[in-house]
Amino acid sequence: MLRYPITPTIHPSNCNPTHRSYPHVASSLQYDFLAQIPQDKSFHPIKPLHVSSTGRVKRHYPPASRRRVHSLHFSPERRSETETMGNENPAVDFKLVGFSNFVRSNPRSDRFKVKRFHHIEYWCGDATNTARRFSWGLGMPLVAKSDLSTGNQVHASYLLRSGDLCFLFTAPYSPSIASLSQSPNSASIPSFDHSACRRFADSHGLAVRAVAIEVEDAELAFTTSVAHGAKPSSPPLSLDDRVAIAEVQLYGDVVLRYVSYKDPTRISDPNPDSWFLPGFESVPSSFPLDFGIRRLDHAVGNVPELGPAVSYVKGFTGFHEFAEFTAEDVGTSDSGLNSVVLANNDEMVLLPLNEPVFGTKRKSQIQTYLEHNEGAGLQHLALVSEDIFRTLREMRSRSWIGGFEFMPSPPPTYYKNLKNRAGDVLTDEQIKECEELGILVDRDDQGTLLQIFTKPVGDRPTIFIEIIQRVGCMLKDEEGKVYQKGGCGGFGKGNFSELFKSIEEYEKTLEAKQNAESDAA
Repeated sequence: MLRYPITPTIHPSNCNPTHRSYPHVASSLQYDFLAQIPQDKSFHPIKPLHVSSTGRVKRHYPPASRRRVHSLHFSPERRSETETMGNENPAVDFKLVGFSNFVRSNPRSDRFKVKRFHHIEYWCGDATNTARRFSWGLGMPLVAKSDLSTGNQVHASYLLRSGDLCFLFTAPYSPSIASLSQSPNSASIPSFDHSACRRFADSHGLAVRAVAIEVEDAELAFTTSVAHGAKPSSPPLSLDDRVAIAEVQLYGDVVLRYVSYKDPTRISDPNPDSWFLPGFESVPSSFPLDFGIRRLDHAVGNVPELGPAVSYVKGFTGFHEFAEFTAEDVGTSDSGLNSVVLANNDEMVLLPLNEPVFGTKRKSQIQTYLEHNEGAGLQHLALVSEDIFRTLREMRSRSWIGGFEFMPSPPPTYYKNLKNRAGDVLTDEQIKECEELGILVDRDDQGTLLQIFTKPVGDRPTIFIEIIQRVGCMLKDEEGKVYQKGGCGGFGKGNFSELFKSIEEYEKTLEAKQNAESDAA
């Protein structure tokens, strides 16, 4: 274990005492793996791609015999409440000040009560095999399903869970099957649409469709969001009078899904039928699978222009700016990006946004993503591990047998300097293990961050996964409960300067060796 072990804690500001909270990580940065893709160095910047809305989505409602689903009506009281919440006009002027000049503050400006990330839904062509790969590669067992075996003839959905992290994989069945069935409206996800799912897969490949967050009241969150500029995607619906669900557009074809429970205490029940969604049946675990991944820390989106995207999301959620980085902070002479991290009041839901920069020698990795994804979308998911060494040993042992591959490790000189930077936190054995596993280490004046990135998880150089762990910044609230301060250890900024500095030093040693061999010849 690390010298400052991380254990699950209760966050002091979490409104639901049954929720377990795990240490924060807020790294919105990533290793520039796209720079390794062969590109034309004479590239001239093109106009960023833009994907239009997929249009109105048809609703598939289950029959009353299986599930009670009805639209929630907006009461005058709710409308008057949303009209008085916050400033109606988001900031028109948007200007990045950079990492050094950014002053973090938390105005606690959320427009509605946000609790935590609830789940991430991927739309894909084959949910069965995609879910199995993620289960095997991340140590996330299958815990619930909604498919033909449960009476769902519209789509197949499989839920994986590890700690508080939930991944949902959904793929369409043939529309003709549902039309011939006695239960044509048997979808467990009421906003699902066959044609939209197929268009999504054609445009984006394997990608995230929905970032779901649990809120206190999904109907109120939806009406408030729309009142403050959010584009509606699916209106509030009540499922079995137990769960409410609604969706608004986030960026590109990605939606922000609101989920609320009539009885929130049931979320602590280990039975997925009690805390997920009606229409899903639990799957008995037949094989123990746990690599130590515990929750989702942040979900990063790539957009053509940062200003409008930040103003849009801030405008309807009330989230505040948690951190920001410019190309001068995290870029190189070859490529770069600009980034802003948005956070809710408790800073447990983090939504970083990236944009490309132009005028560099190489095409920005963000622009490459936008081209391959055919527009804005979710770039990567940062998953918190309670023991990153164990997690990485398990994941790397499966990299070549159906798991996930990782980006190349930095040169040896990176780890020679690591003892000077983090020797008071990491033991010599842990530093050696970081080098063996390719883990990057960064720190600030408060704590330490350990992180590593996978290669893209699909055919396209788009979505990938980050594994992280934070060390330090443990505090106590008024009740004496221990929690970890948000953003502890920085955001990985130091890894870029150290990484590229190490690469330069490594290249110098190779050049010196080549020169010596030439002189000898």
